[in-house]
Amino acid sequence: MTGSEVPHVFRLAYVPGVTPTKWIRIWNERLPDVPLTLVPVSPAEAFGALRDGAADAGFVRLPVDRDDLSAIPLYTETTVVVIPKDHLVAAVEEVSTADLAEEIVLHPLDDTLDWERLPGQPAIERPATTGDAIELVAAGVGVLVVPQSLARLHHRKDLTYRPVTDAPESRVALSWPQEETTDLVEQFIGIVRGRTVNSTRGRPAVAAQPKATAKAKAKAKRPESGGGTPRKAAPGKSAGRGPQGGKGAKGGKGGKPRRRS
Repeated sequence: MTGSEVPHVFRLAYVPGVTPTKWIRIWNERLPDVPLTLVPVSPAEAFGALRDGAADAGFVRLPVDRDDLSAIPLYTETTVVVIPKDHLVAAVEEVSTADLAEEIVLHPLDDTLDWERLPGQPAIERPATTGDAIELVAAGVGVLVVPQSLARLHHRKDLTYRPVTDAPESRVALSWPQEETTDLVEQFIGIVRGRTVNSTRGRPAVAAQPKATAKAKAKAKRPESGGGTPRKAAPGKSAGRGPQGGKGAKGGKGGKPRRRS
């Protein structure tokens, strides 16, 4: 980014229960000149916000319509049942849907779980929101099965929750419009995927240099004259001359050696 460019604001949508704090912190460290604005949305509003341009990307719950939206699944949440602290279920570590057969299980209109058949007994009316259903649980009207993040979001001192082993699970994903995969979206994808600041993602690849052959390496070590490294003369002795120098290797006169008498 050059000094003449005006920083663009990156708008990040997120549904209830998702906590994007750690990714925002990394964004602010890596792109301090590009403000990140959070856009809280309900599950029903999330995809419309992406399609209408109200957000550049968003944390949503699967499934995602892949016709016009891209998505990267991030994690799967534990499903829990929210109950009063004095409820019988609070005495165990986990339950199954069969254990809830005699309970009134509330089913809010903004439910994020894909039920084939809701466990337990149905309530007379469906609460409008998960928050409304939590209030009914506190009033002793029924119990509520939700992703654990929503149980934590709506925490109350008089309520607790336990894992439900065989309930549907909610999967959280990062999503954005396919036709709007901007540089900033790519930057955020890299942060969410754990890429380091020195990642080569999106950068032009550097061409690999060809390795020198063994023959070329050997040639490079030779002196320009083509000979090997000359040997040093031993102390007190002169170096021998060649065939035209008149002296032998040991410094004697040239010609045939003398015979012993």
